[in-house]
Amino acid sequence: MDNVTHTLTALALSQAGLNRKTRFATLALVVGANLPDVDVLWAHGGSATYLEHHRGITHSFLGVTVLGTMLGCLIYFVGRRAAPKMNAPPLDLRWLIILGWIGTASHLLLDFTNAYGVRPFLPFSDRWFAWDIMFIFDPLLLALLALGLGIPAILRLASEEVGAQRPTYRRGAIFSLVCLVLLWGVRDLAHRRVLEFLDSHTYGEENPVRLGAFPSLANPFSWTGVVETESAYHMLPANALDSDVDATDTEVFRRPQSSPVLDAALKTRTGVIFASFARFLWTEVHESDDGSEVLLRDLRFFSPSSPNHGFVARIELDKDLRPRSESFSFTGNSRK
Repeated sequence: MDNVTHTLTALALSQAGLNRKTRFATLALVVGANLPDVDVLWAHGGSATYLEHHRGITHSFLGVTVLGTMLGCLIYFVGRRAAPKMNAPPLDLRWLIILGWIGTASHLLLDFTNAYGVRPFLPFSDRWFAWDIMFIFDPLLLALLALGLGIPAILRLASEEVGAQRPTYRRGAIFSLVCLVLLWGVRDLAHRRVLEFLDSHTYGEENPVRLGAFPSLANPFSWTGVVETESAYHMLPANALDSDVDATDTEVFRRPQSSPVLDAALKTRTGVIFASFARFLWTEVHESDDGSEVLLRDLRFFSPSSPNHGFVARIELDKDLRPRSESFSFTGNSRK
């Protein structure tokens, strides 16, 4: 998820009552909720290196535990030098460590909900897990979080002007967290229904081998289905409020046969990294007199209406199948 969503979720957790446990509780939660994204430092090694390590060890059970513990200890040893404010709770190392872990764990949970997924068992297993129910940036979720936190803030300002007792943020924060869970529930039910639609059909007279359903930007009932068969991938729109999908109206992506060019591209460093990440790997091979170009895509992040966007790895080979260049991009404009 985006960092604004991570931050607002941490603020809601704090205002729901966790900020009463120790001084600097909110700081521990908010920093912890964004800390796993320290893996952005891998971007300096190039886009393929970033893909290899993005949502890696810092997004694992071990990683968030270590990061949360380190954060709690750091805030404690720095914070004990600061004079406490009136009526502030005492500084508590145990609670700071717990809150640091809750913050980092919330990041892991939110990232698990979208199609990109996480690898929670690193370094022991690099298997990806993804719930596939949330868009990586969800405006509806942001609006619910902002509403629950924003309305109490407005009411507090208004109460100060008239001299009334200031309302707390707690009810609004709990409202936001309840809405978050309810939205997950609605999207999960819609996701399961769409998968049932997709699994009930044949595609090009072939049975599905694997299925995927991926959410739209804002509508929790609108999905894009991806069906893998023996010979092709089929992409089609689906709506959980409908009675079924139209399995005859699909975008078909033929799976290319193995060839020396494709095999050579998949053996390059970028090819290996991308193939291990992609769930629905679709390849295009373009051969010319002076060499070949191979494009690798993950259909989770591909739109037929915007073929030049989405996750793309581009590998150029010479006539002897030696790599001339390798690049990867999250947007389609590949960078080496």
